[in-house]
Amino acid sequence: MTNDLAKQNEKIVMRVSTNSMIVNIILSVFKVAAGFIAHSGAMISDGVHSASDVFSTIIVMVGYKMSAKDSDENHQYGHERMECVAAILLAMVLCVTGFAIGAGGVEKIFGAEASALEVPGKLALAAAILSIVVKEGMYHYTRHAAKQVNSGALMADAWHHRSDALSSVGSLIGISGAMLGFPICDPIASVVISLFIIKASYDIFKDAIDKMMDTACDTETLEKMKSVVEAQNGVMGIDRIQTRQFGARAYVDVEIAADGNLTLTAAHAIAEGVHDAIEENFPEVKHCMVHVNPAVVR
Repeated sequence: MTNDLAKQNEKIVMRVSTNSMIVNIILSVFKVAAGFIAHSGAMISDGVHSASDVFSTIIVMVGYKMSAKDSDENHQYGHERMECVAAILLAMVLCVTGFAIGAGGVEKIFGAEASALEVPGKLALAAAILSIVVKEGMYHYTRHAAKQVNSGALMADAWHHRSDALSSVGSLIGISGAMLGFPICDPIASVVISLFIIKASYDIFKDAIDKMMDTACDTETLEKMKSVVEAQNGVMGIDRIQTRQFGARAYVDVEIAADGNLTLTAAHAIAEGVHDAIEENFPEVKHCMVHVNPAVVR
């Protein structure tokens, strides 16, 4: 990835993250206020979830900024895994938020008389509908940018938006049920919301850990890489190809077979061609190491 492309990707991440923060601040204030005014615990919980998005987006911005730093003497392979650290912190924030919301809902379900549970007002219902529309839109907006720059942390933030949209669906159902004469539906919705949040935190955590454990690229990407390598002049076969994810980037090690009678200079030229082709066709690849073996004639 060239420096110009890296800077362009960083601008995209920062712009999308800033927009996300602005939307989340406005939405969380509105939802919490609507929850208090309309007496809806589910909507207050939903608003707290939206507020947690602000902190998670800050984590994404800091993590991406640090991961984009150039290699130095102590970090000769770069800082890409800082993005994984950011995603793990985001997952922890989500998980704690989910448990807190769930605990509040359970306490209301088992600790209050049915007659003491308040019926939410129409403002809470309107807030839930608005939240679903806005957060689903933010999910698609952020997800598109995450794919564009191949950012795991930004993709995690996109799923944070989706979990918020789903939690608002839970709020809508709970508030509607309470307004129809079943006030217990509102705290039940809070518990359901907490489960969505905890599930999202697990998915984010698992993806980050996979990338820190040098997990291989997916099968589809690997097959495309093989096709690119085999298409290069002088390559008579692939003896071995290995990949490992390094944060949002990847490393590729490939052993190719070439004519054993070639000069060192000619063999090097073939290896250089494979190296350049991989890095040009797969922007997520930070470095490709190529080893040339003499082809076995049968």
